[in-house]
Amino acid sequence: MSRFVLITPDVDFDSRLRQAVAGGLQGGVQTFFTSLLPADPHQLFASLDQEQPEVLILGPEVPLDEALRFATVLNVSFPDLSVIVAAEPEPDFLLHAMRAGIKDIASPDSDAAQLRVLLERASQSLASRNRTLAPQQVPEGNKGLVIGVFSPKGGVGKTTIATNIAIGLGKIAPMSVVIVDLDLQFGDVASGLYLEPEHTVTDAVSTAASQDSLVLKAFLTVHPGSIYALCAPPTPVDADEITPDQITRLIEQLSEQFQYVVVDTAPGLPEIGLAAMEKCTDVVWVSGMDIPSVRGLRAGLDILRRLDILPETRHVVLNMADAKNGLTVQDLESTMGAPVDVSIPRSRAVALSTNRGIPVLQEQVKDPATKGLNQLVERFNPAWRAKSQRKLHRRVVV
Repeated sequence: MSRFVLITPDVDFDSRLRQAVAGGLQGGVQTFFTSLLPADPHQLFASLDQEQPEVLILGPEVPLDEALRFATVLNVSFPDLSVIVAAEPEPDFLLHAMRAGIKDIASPDSDAAQLRVLLERASQSLASRNRTLAPQQVPEGNKGLVIGVFSPKGGVGKTTIATNIAIGLGKIAPMSVVIVDLDLQFGDVASGLYLEPEHTVTDAVSTAASQDSLVLKAFLTVHPGSIYALCAPPTPVDADEITPDQITRLIEQLSEQFQYVVVDTAPGLPEIGLAAMEKCTDVVWVSGMDIPSVRGLRAGLDILRRLDILPETRHVVLNMADAKNGLTVQDLESTMGAPVDVSIPRSRAVALSTNRGIPVLQEQVKDPATKGLNQLVERFNPAWRAKSQRKLHRRVVV
């Protein structure tokens, strides 16, 4: 049975799509080498001599107006079918595509890896619609967890923690995770994930994106770790045009579309960071194993308590822990006035992975630090949370 049906006269696109399916997807591809679409979709499926496929791809050279018409009919007659259209993601077209029921847009130049991600997502969309007996894995209100990663001081490995959380969650919920870089002036998520994004937060808070989640999704960058990324603007000047209200709206949109939203913030407590924190379900506080970092963390917690915007579910992470520096975990807990939940030892493997732009959890490196990172990721696993809700503030020392 062919799970995927492609309509296009473009032989090269057909080849890339077949490579995408062969790269890890079950099922085959049946291609109709034409740019013409039937007036009635039943004619198409009658010619397949099989059950209805899961995903229909309208490839390059299929007229976009015809693709929109065909998708509109399919959305009514075959609501379980996911439709992907190969087209440039222009905002006007994206709006029409959403109204026609098109599930995703693929660039005509997409490589096999990018196409595989879109096919996986389309297949998972069908699976989620048919999973009527499975328990929901999102909080009340059908919104995903928003995990903010904060630190009053820089240089403590906050972005490394955030990117590894996102990669780890990508294994729990593939293509249902997005990481957002809200260090708008000097963010490092792009380099931490070895990405060269075409679009950034600046595009994602535009009027078109804020009004239409399909437009917003077109501005996300796909990462091989089965996650999406929304990176910081390319220049610090662009950050001045982004307001806290826009960030609030952005996080609301993403939490409605993804099971996990990981937010990496700028050091300290800037206005953008405070706006993000108010939307967080979980906050990860990252501290180094030194007195200035710990005192900064305590001061930050005190300020947020006075402002009454501190999320109840917190996770205190001691990063780059080293027993040889003369301090103990107990010393630091006493200074910061809060228990350490996860301790991640200093690691050459983590430092190397950061420089390479490949998070250590992406390659499953055997290192003591990966154990701590995996324990941190596990705290956001619905199965773990259901069993261990009362242990969210216990110390876990690796």
